[in-house]
Amino acid sequence: MKKLFAYFKNYKAQSVLGPFFKLLEALFELFVPIVVGLIVDKGLGAFVDGGYPNADTGYIVKMCLLLAGFGLVGLVFSVTAQYFSAKVATGVAGDMRKDLFRKIQSLSYKDIDRLGTATMLTRMTSDVDKFQSGVNLALRLFLRSPFIVFGAMITAYFVDPSSIGIFAIAILALAIVVFAVMLICMPLYKRAQEKLDRVLLSTRENLAGARVVRAFCLEEEERAVFDARNTELNKSRKFVGVIAGITNPLTYVLVNLAIIALIYSGAIRVNLGNLSQGSVLALYNLMGQILIELIKLANLIVTVTKAMACGSRISAVLQMQPSLQVEEGLEESAQTAECVRFEGVSVQYNDDAVPALEDVSFSVKQGETVGVIGGTGSGKTTLVNLIPHFYDVKEGNVFVNGKNVKEKDLQKYLRNRIGVVPQKAVLFKGTVRENLLWGREDASDEELWQALKIARADEFIAEKQGLDTPVEQGGKNFSGGQKQRLTIARALVRNPEILILDDSSSALDYVTDAELRKGIKQLKTTTFIVSQRASSVRDADKIIVLDDGKTVGLGTHEQLMQSCEVYREIYFSQYDDGEGKAV
Repeated sequence: MKKLFAYFKNYKAQSVLGPFFKLLEALFELFVPIVVGLIVDKGLGAFVDGGYPNADTGYIVKMCLLLAGFGLVGLVFSVTAQYFSAKVATGVAGDMRKDLFRKIQSLSYKDIDRLGTATMLTRMTSDVDKFQSGVNLALRLFLRSPFIVFGAMITAYFVDPSSIGIFAIAILALAIVVFAVMLICMPLYKRAQEKLDRVLLSTRENLAGARVVRAFCLEEEERAVFDARNTELNKSRKFVGVIAGITNPLTYVLVNLAIIALIYSGAIRVNLGNLSQGSVLALYNLMGQILIELIKLANLIVTVTKAMACGSRISAVLQMQPSLQVEEGLEESAQTAECVRFEGVSVQYNDDAVPALEDVSFSVKQGETVGVIGGTGSGKTTLVNLIPHFYDVKEGNVFVNGKNVKEKDLQKYLRNRIGVVPQKAVLFKGTVRENLLWGREDASDEELWQALKIARADEFIAEKQGLDTPVEQGGKNFSGGQKQRLTIARALVRNPEILILDDSSSALDYVTDAELRKGIKQLKTTTFIVSQRASSVRDADKIIVLDDGKTVGLGTHEQLMQSCEVYREIYFSQYDDGEGKAV
């Protein structure tokens, strides 16, 4: 939580001015009961024969105008305080969201997988919103309410010292109730937010996979899962809501008991002539002010409790350190002429997990095309994700252009020279031009069209609105094959030294796939092609065959057909008699 206080450094003046103007408003409010008492005692005078024959109308009017002036000045101070408080709250929340987004961008694939998308969304939306509300309310009331409570108590002492005991007992009892509720509710609100993560996860999965859910007729089952998670959330919030809801009734009961005691003792003393009617009325109004402020304080405590619980969750993300190992002064590979080199590489996603890759070694020269093939779960994607250092190796080293990918100064340099086309084609809302410029911001339209041509995407883009063709969220206005070709074009715009195609032509027909590979071959870039199709890697300069994370074959198509049983099984499962005719 301490880290979150740093966000207030840019709003020091506003953080002081907001509470300051609220205290000024509260000061004027404390004068009101005194003025009302004076109106009764001096303005109305004594009650005689059912009336006030000695009433001073001029004095009453003057005091009423004074009350109106207090109200007007208090309104100005209140609006000013609200302005500064809102400015701090929205500014802090905005800065916090920026840092959360930067932090998420800095996390490794492993960190993001562990944290979860739904959890990150909750942190950036619900948690930040609740923290913002807590800051706004705290700046306005955290000093004002105690100031009114203790100010009313001190004012009551000057009005009637004998009544101070009733005020002291009431305030002590109310403070115990309020802080007890806060201590109980804080961990409960935190648990409720964690259950909200699960509800958002269920919602996100069903929105993203709506077609799959309907294709398998699992709507009822998914509704049942969502209902169960939503019911858990509701139960959790109802439970903490009941506890928080006790605060207001208890506050009313305690203050009303104090008012009864105050009026009873005041009435006795008025009859004895020891206290004026105006003083009793002033004491009653002061106790009423305490009641109102303690109700506000109780609500503030509940809101701040929520904000603190959310703040601790936000702080946990901000304090996360990227798990990627980055080191300085690493030794260079002995063979710097090679473009990519793996030396005894093993990868394990979790300490207790089965290795995704184990003792993988190979080298690739500049301009070579490397095919990576193997069964599902054999480690193909893991292997190519190590080249741009998306994941850490557990053992061994990965070198690019003779330098270890873990080298600190190599990170930006490394990824700026690698074009990655992931398994899932991801496009962003905007236009085709805007998506392609992710590859290189200063690329000309001519370069964009050239990339589209190589990716075999120029024809269908030209038939639409060219580079200004709109792209809907997720690229849903394009087919699967079209999205894949656009993501390939985006990577080609970068003119990468190393191009990684991670099963990125799975939605393409054989002819388009062949034309695409032919176009990329002419670029003379070092290319890694991950594919389930033997035809996609057949013409590669080097083919890596993986099986359960281990290298079981390395060589050309002809060499592997002679020496690698796993490769032959894959090949013959897709071709009849191995004569090049697809099954």
